Amino acid sequence: MLHGLEPNMNNQSKSRNSSSLVLDPSSLSVPPSSLRILLWDLDGTLVRGKRYGVFKDYTVPMLKAVFGTAGCLPEMIVSGMTDLQIVEEALRSEGITREHISSRMNELRHYYIEEMKRATGNAQHLLEAMPGAREVLQRINEHPRYLSALLTGNIEAAAQLKVEITGLAQFFNLPGAFGDDSFDRRDLPALAARRINEHLGASLQPHQFIVIGDTPNDIACARHFGARVLAVATGRVHSAEDLRALIPDALLPDLLDTELVMRTLDEL
Repeated sequence: MLHGLEPNMNNQSKSRNSSSLVLDPSSLSVPPSSLRILLWDLDGTLVRGKRYGVFKDYTVPMLKAVFGTAGCLPEMIVSGMTDLQIVEEALRSEGITREHISSRMNELRHYYIEEMKRATGNAQHLLEAMPGAREVLQRINEHPRYLSALLTGNIEAAAQLKVEITGLAQFFNLPGAFGDDSFDRRDLPALAARRINEHLGASLQPHQFIVIGDTPNDIACARHFGARVLAVATGRVHSAEDLRALIPDALLPDLLDTELVMRTLDEL
């Protein structure tokens, strides 16, 4: 962990209780030692805006509503960052500190979702599932060895809204980790693992987790925790060459070939 980058301790050891957490641990048909938990990034991996920059349509007014300024957010490239990190970096030049941001978390969450809904309406005309995502998640859902959870820079409420809008919510039945948990994405796999182990009553080890994402930060957070990592060149910012240079355990161009995705996961 970078010096001074600490996770949200209020949520660190607590499992999320969203309505999507429906998995009964007694229903598992394989022993815990055989399980592999897939920790999915969201934006650029499973979902995407139908145009680039949709994110700023609601986060700029959100920051203005809470802090009176959006700082340098309009000029930032935010791919792979947690929402808290984005807020901190956008407002640093305005003299707004991490402590100030943390003290207004409830307002941030409220205005984030309010502005997101205002900017996108029902969002179906702005957000869509990544090509192949639904088919891959369905196939994974049918495989007893694999379970899926979200590991995303989005605040939890925004992540849940996005998977509901895109019809993917049914595939996530474990607690995950989100952008309102920490200013540092590298903290998220350990938080997700702790929540999942508590939910399952298990002691899954880091090598049993596979982070799947489209940015260098996804690779970095997996390495920091000791998980495997499958990079997918599905995002708009980082090319396959960019990701290959960071030596992920596996790299795919997209999620279109379900059989290839499954074979790749089986080899990790």
